[in-house]
Amino acid sequence: MRALISVSDKTGIVELAKNLVSLGVEIISTGGTYGKLKEAGISAIEISELTGFPECLDGRVKTLHPVVHAGLLAMRSNPSHMKQLADLNIEPIDMVVVNLYPFKQTILKEGVTREEAVENIDIGGPTMLRAAAKNYQDVVVVVDPLDYDKVLSELKEAGQVSYQTKFYLMQKVFQHTSSYDTMIADYLRKERNDRELPETLTMTFEKIQDMRYGENPHQKAAFYREIGRKKGSITDAVQLNGKELSFNNINDTNGALELLKEFTEPTVVACKHGNPCGVGSADNILDAWRKAFAADKVSVYGGIVVANREIPLAMAEEMKKVFLEVVVAPSYEEEALKLLQTKKNVRLLELKDIEVPQDEHAYDLKKVNGGLIVQTIDSKLLIEEDLKMVTDRVPTDKEMEDLRFAWKIVKFVKSNGIALAKDKQSVGIGPGQVNRIWAAKQAIEHAKELIGENAAEGAVLASDAFFPFDDCVEAAHQAGITAIIQPGGSIRDEDSIKKCNEYGIAMVFTGMRHFRH
Repeated sequence: MRALISVSDKTGIVELAKNLVSLGVEIISTGGTYGKLKEAGISAIEISELTGFPECLDGRVKTLHPVVHAGLLAMRSNPSHMKQLADLNIEPIDMVVVNLYPFKQTILKEGVTREEAVENIDIGGPTMLRAAAKNYQDVVVVVDPLDYDKVLSELKEAGQVSYQTKFYLMQKVFQHTSSYDTMIADYLRKERNDRELPETLTMTFEKIQDMRYGENPHQKAAFYREIGRKKGSITDAVQLNGKELSFNNINDTNGALELLKEFTEPTVVACKHGNPCGVGSADNILDAWRKAFAADKVSVYGGIVVANREIPLAMAEEMKKVFLEVVVAPSYEEEALKLLQTKKNVRLLELKDIEVPQDEHAYDLKKVNGGLIVQTIDSKLLIEEDLKMVTDRVPTDKEMEDLRFAWKIVKFVKSNGIALAKDKQSVGIGPGQVNRIWAAKQAIEHAKELIGENAAEGAVLASDAFFPFDDCVEAAHQAGITAIIQPGGSIRDEDSIKKCNEYGIAMVFTGMRHFRH
């Protein structure tokens, strides 16, 4: 039996090679791997000795040779193949242990150049892996150091690696090379600043953890991370307390973080089931928390709270009185962290770069039966020059401040969505209704129920899409709302404008909607 070993990640390779030699396996090796094995006193044949051709082009050409690939691809059960090997004086290669140039580690380095990245695209490694994997019934192909023990165990116990294991190793190779090529393609797309949706879409992710279950207990789930620097995302967070995050925890926390990133001033977002339930901004994070909590003391129970400033002790003392599933902040005062950690079930996450926006190259993906719908992320809030004051009365500076605040919130409310705000605090949110008037009435009713009978008086209203009728304006007037922001664009816009003028309500059109399904 002969094994060709050529690895960039040399973890466990000396021990593997020693065990193979003890089992009578002849080792062929290349470059740095050959040097490492010789250093450890392991007998090995250098690849150039096997091929009769020297490594060249700074090591770019080592294993790309018929002696190697014929030895890998020859089917042992095919007499014609074996005769050709004998006629060409080529011996079969029965095992390949290869892992690839560290392309991922290279592109993750700060300041890496394109030339450096391209130089770390492996050519010979994937070619050997694919050749060996294609002939899996005859060749053992190992790409992952975690499989070394499994292979050795079977060789020691049975004198060979089982067919089932070889099939498993084959599948792992093509999964690995597919991911490797996808990383390269994705890197090049970003280098070219290519914003087009490609004709074929391939993506690769790394598993962070298996999860106990998915959205519901009968569903399997795992958490994967995009390859690359994803500062400010939940995948970059460090957990400081509590049980592992569930599927729903991650989904809801991500939604809360997306909304939080719209704000630069001290802000707290409380979220439940993918919708914001309380949002507050203030001069300091403690007051922001108080606003967010007061906005909906009922729904925040068992919810997610994210903050864009360090959590002080005073805030932690108030949060400790509330059952929260997840808390995320860029940092915690030492005593605040100690206090919150006394609640063993609350999941505390530290996300240092919480303010970093989403990658502008990112895709938003939704799986449908038999396919995938893909779009660029909704990275815009509004375009200043597109704002239109469409009513007789123009919003005051104070109203305009609250309109912008409410518009940020409604962007992340499930459609049909309505958000009410006053003094940089959400006072009522109506998410996910099948018609807009229901969403408006729900937001107004919640304001009255959760904050007080007059909570909506003097508030502003934001709608994620246009008003098809003037009924929402009527409901807003009855609640005491003084200004409205919405995209505009309905064939009946004039009905809503006239109704606003009748009641002295200011209305602003953004020209941009934010459907969220």
